Amino acid sequence: MGDYIVRATAAGGQVRAFAATTKGLVEEAKERHNMSPIATVALGRLLTGGAMMGAMMKNDADILTVQIKGNGPIGSMTVTANPKGEVKGFVGNPQVMLPLKDGKLDIADAVGIGVLSVIKDIGLKEPYVGDTILITSEIADDLTYYFANSEQVPSSVGLGVLMDKDNTVRQAGGFIIQLMPFVEDSVVDRLEKKLSSVDSVTSYLDRGFTPEQLLEEFLGEFGLEILDKLDTRFH
Repeated sequence: MGDYIVRATAAGGQVRAFAATTKGLVEEAKERHNMSPIATVALGRLLTGGAMMGAMMKNDADILTVQIKGNGPIGSMTVTANPKGEVKGFVGNPQVMLPLKDGKLDIADAVGIGVLSVIKDIGLKEPYVGDTILITSEIADDLTYYFANSEQVPSSVGLGVLMDKDNTVRQAGGFIIQLMPFVEDSVVDRLEKKLSSVDSVTSYLDRGFTPEQLLEEFLGEFGLEILDKLDTRFH
């Protein structure tokens, strides 16, 4: 099964959603840049988020760039994506190593505190640039904050990369769920309750969930409608 993104709506168009599986493209990024596990997870999350955000763009020539500039040892991270599912990216210090924190890779300390920038080149004279501060430096929360503050779109973002002991990518993927401006309060309340009880993305992927099944898990009770499927790759 290759990497791909699904686009969907729910609650009669009041919710839009994206989900992706990105194991192959994250593994390719790791190989090309000879990255440590912590750099692979950090960039892998940003690549996954960037691929789905690229899929939101309208025209083939549109380009999206997501940049994180933190004061941590990983340095800056840059990801570029387009609407065709193509995405690429790099980190400042691909060899970064840090001790585990509570038994997990310490992404937040690797990234540090700083700024998340989203640059959209959509053929206008000047590209759109939205800057927000890093909230947790875990990347998914930071993108959630960006959508709410820069685009005024209430969103829930989940991103995950799971590494094997031999430094290969075991699972990678994510989701973005967004509320449309005309969403009913009752839908918001039910969705918030549902999303507050979900597991980490990687735990679902590791149990064999596809992007379609991820969205079915979160949005099935809201009348989920899968619109289309888009292959995604490191390119």
